[in-house]
Amino acid sequence: MRKLVQNAAFTVFWMAGLGAVLIMLSVVGYVVFKGFADITPEFFTTSPRGGLSGEGGIQSTIITTVYLVVLTLLVATPLGVGAGIYLVEYADQARSGFMKRITSAARFGVETLAGVPSIIFGLFGYALFVTALKLGFSLASAALAGSCLIIPVIIRTTEEALKAVPDSYREGSLALGASRWETIWKVILPSAFPGITTGIVLGAGRIVSETAIFFVTLGGSYRTPTSLLASGRSMALHVYYLAMETRAFDKAMATAAVLVVLVILMNLSINMISRRITRDTR
Repeated sequence: MRKLVQNAAFTVFWMAGLGAVLIMLSVVGYVVFKGFADITPEFFTTSPRGGLSGEGGIQSTIITTVYLVVLTLLVATPLGVGAGIYLVEYADQARSGFMKRITSAARFGVETLAGVPSIIFGLFGYALFVTALKLGFSLASAALAGSCLIIPVIIRTTEEALKAVPDSYREGSLALGASRWETIWKVILPSAFPGITTGIVLGAGRIVSETAIFFVTLGGSYRTPTSLLASGRSMALHVYYLAMETRAFDKAMATAAVLVVLVILMNLSINMISRRITRDTR
């Protein structure tokens, strides 16, 4: 009887996993199949021309997306990883009751912010960066608002990656005479690198796919931004404009197909890099 129940549970879990994979493949396959039919070389080498017809390609949106991801990660990665390291490696060692309460409040704030809708971060970015700091609708405003969006994700994944490292690694390094910082830098971080990388990739993927937060901070210009204070349009935002404000639904599907393939390639490349670094570290 117990074996029968076990086999039934395994079957249910296997079917659930297979169903999730099939749903993912059907969505990705439909978008890619419908979108690639309208992709030409000119689609990648020309910029959108505006208007209701949706003429032009996606060159400027690709460049804007790359700029946006790089700028956002430059701001969010050091802050997120640094905060995660402090919460796990230093704050947990605090003996003061006051510091423990501060740490508990910080963790609660991070978990709360991780579940806040992106449009809230967009409105915050509009009020602070666009209006109060007078950065306007620009790459700078969008990157700073996007950093606020993904920092909680990076902090949480960094915490979990560091907690997964066995305490024996820390004890062995400290016993050999290494300082706490040397232990973190040379022992803990290399071991936790795949998990930390996963958080950074999740953050980058969210920046690539977000629209609401950049709708009120990036500006939506179809021209290629020439400075940090210039407006632009990410690929996901371009899909929204094409689908909602033009008659070029075929261009929207083509842009969506490129966006899906870009996210898949980004995840695969980062996974390969993290595995190679982990293998070399070991």
